[in-house]
Amino acid sequence: MATPLVIDTDPGIDDALAILLALASPEVDLRLVTTVHGNVELAQTTDNAQRVLHLAGRADVPVAAGARDSLVYRQPERAGHVHGKTGLGGVDLPPSPAALDPRPAVVVMAEVLLAAEAPATVAAIGPWTNVALLLATYPEAAERIGRLVLMGGSAARGGNVTAAAEFNVWADPEAAQRVLGSGVPTVLVGLDVTLPTVLDVEGIARFAAAGPVGATAAAILQQYVDHARTSYGTTGVVLHDALALSEAIVPGTLGTVRRDVVVDTTLGAGRGQTLVDRRSVADSPTAVEVAETVDSDVAVEFLVSRLAQLARSVG
Repeated sequence: MATPLVIDTDPGIDDALAILLALASPEVDLRLVTTVHGNVELAQTTDNAQRVLHLAGRADVPVAAGARDSLVYRQPERAGHVHGKTGLGGVDLPPSPAALDPRPAVVVMAEVLLAAEAPATVAAIGPWTNVALLLATYPEAAERIGRLVLMGGSAARGGNVTAAAEFNVWADPEAAQRVLGSGVPTVLVGLDVTLPTVLDVEGIARFAAAGPVGATAAAILQQYVDHARTSYGTTGVVLHDALALSEAIVPGTLGTVRRDVVVDTTLGAGRGQTLVDRRSVADSPTAVEVAETVDSDVAVEFLVSRLAQLARSVG
């Protein structure tokens, strides 16, 4: 039986890729997409999520809008310089015919989790504000989370938005601390494993040639290719969110070690840093599985083959 899946996201170019990967994977059943502030403003992330689902022929997947900003302090800036003004690399996808669920994201998320016939996987690939609110407001629904897969943080290197902090955690450090200290079974997928995992132009060309959906996905990625070249010196796309989704779809894709993790919520230069205790394997009840190793070639092939298959099936 396919694992029930909820994606909490802020599309975003790599978020769009991750949603398409989930739709291409029979191991999971995407029950809900919830949106959050992050790469662009909430109204735009929500519209983007609906348009990406419609692109893949899955406008039937419900979408609910969540937090407009972080829990305590406003998110200092968005990431339009990375993802384009609208968040999808300047590509104008057709609008979705589906209506947005009018209820707050955490309400819909709790309903879906409680109704699921088996523990669900929640993949949070934007700032974790919605997840923190869910944990605080609906603890009985949080108990139905079989695995919480988080894209964010960094175990053994600096950040990508400041010297210390990765974007998703930096966008709401208080929410990140609440989530990482919750005791929910969690896998943390940070920059340590995402930055070496690069989808090159040849891989993009493979699913671009498979059909209109693949060609559109490739067009969305073009701005991200340019950003990665100037920011990281790579010749392709760094698979931040899609790698987290790969772990959500196929547990064990990434090599993990159980670690204690706390978030710097001070207002100094370290704000948003994930402090991962790598001195020993943790046995505390709030420890999380921290992704530390990846076979990047396998991960990229998984994404490319699944997206090509989706492109062929949608036509």
